[in-house]
Amino acid sequence: MKTFEVVLTKSYIIKIKAENENSAKEFSQFYTSDILDLSNEKDREKYKFSIEDIDCKINDIFEIRETNENN
Repeated sequence: MKTFEVVLTKSYIIKIKAENENSAKEFSQFYTSDILDLSNEKDREKYKFSIEDIDCKINDIFEIRETNENN
């Protein structure tokens, strides 16, 4: 099997309840990854937020190239 390096970018629209705009920005960036909510109940209770929805809007490949690795 061939090995490839793929350069990928993703963009999301996230709906989040938080105490203020700064918290919403911080928690959205910190607790999301690969369209998953990485927060747990303890985080949500401690920081008073909940991520309601993550909707992937962009998932495009910008570069792909074959490497010399074959594993």
